Amino acid sequence: MRLSQMRTPDGARRVAAVLDDGSAVLVPGFERVYDLALRAIAEGRSLADMVAAALAAGPATPADLEDAGRDGRLLVPLDHPEPAHTFVTGTGFTHPGSTPPGRDAAPADGEAGRAIRTPPEGGRRAARRAGPQPEWFYKGDGTTIVAPGAALPSPAFALDGGEEPEIVGLYVIGPDGTPWRAGFALGNEFSDHVSEGRNPISPGHAKLRPASFGPEILVGPLPPSVSGISRIVRGGSVVWQRPFLTGEDNMCRAIADLEHHHFKHPMFRRPGDVHVHFFGAATLSYSDGVATRPGDVFEISAPPFGLPLRNTYAVVNAGAAEVRAL
Repeated sequence: MRLSQMRTPDGARRVAAVLDDGSAVLVPGFERVYDLALRAIAEGRSLADMVAAALAAGPATPADLEDAGRDGRLLVPLDHPEPAHTFVTGTGFTHPGSTPPGRDAAPADGEAGRAIRTPPEGGRRAARRAGPQPEWFYKGDGTTIVAPGAALPSPAFALDGGEEPEIVGLYVIGPDGTPWRAGFALGNEFSDHVSEGRNPISPGHAKLRPASFGPEILVGPLPPSVSGISRIVRGGSVVWQRPFLTGEDNMCRAIADLEHHHFKHPMFRRPGDVHVHFFGAATLSYSDGVATRPGDVFEISAPPFGLPLRNTYAVVNAGAAEVRAL
């Protein structure tokens, strides 16, 4: 089953589900996947059981997700009513050969250099033992999330704006502080790779950019191997395209290990919060020497996730940050 969020032609916000038979329907009684998840937590039921119960209560209304995408009515598939209660984060060096350009220039000695060059030993969390801490970064709160089909606004001071096709874990924190995974989605962890290359040891500023994910949530376990396509379309023509492989069979970190190192921090277990966590990319157009341009369309697709994720690259004036003394 896959879940998504959309607006109907009359503007109403609704949750849609793609069932095992491939049909897409609106889920009666729910406007947000967030509310569906909280109800499932409270009742001790799975998301699939919650959707089945809602559909059993009455006739289902068909949903046309492709039509919603063409009309710009698709929403991110999980969001919080108050964007400040969403954390957008991620981990790097999770795939073999995923060292970003420029990081090869990092000093070889010391912990930072070893982290960049050496695949983590013990990263596939064995039994009760966690692997070493992965690279971790913060991207922003819910205000930085861009809906599928919308533009990814890069600030004018950025040196680059490039796609990063990744799998995203989506979580809701229960009333007792337990993280509950709603599922997985395709994500574009949009980053400034030129800035990252110039400061390879501390890429934090390069990650403070908008991101997008969806349009659909894959409910349940992530397939061990996921094969997808990442492409850039410019003026209606494909100017770059490469396949990508992800899923634990193609990663050097286990999903449970990455989740452990994120949620071990109490501040990330605040009841009611939403977490959007990127699990790393293995394919970048920047690595192939491609310079993106405003107006380029990033398209990321993989069969288990339904519709592709498309976003347009845009440059915007971020405004001046003037600090005044009180």
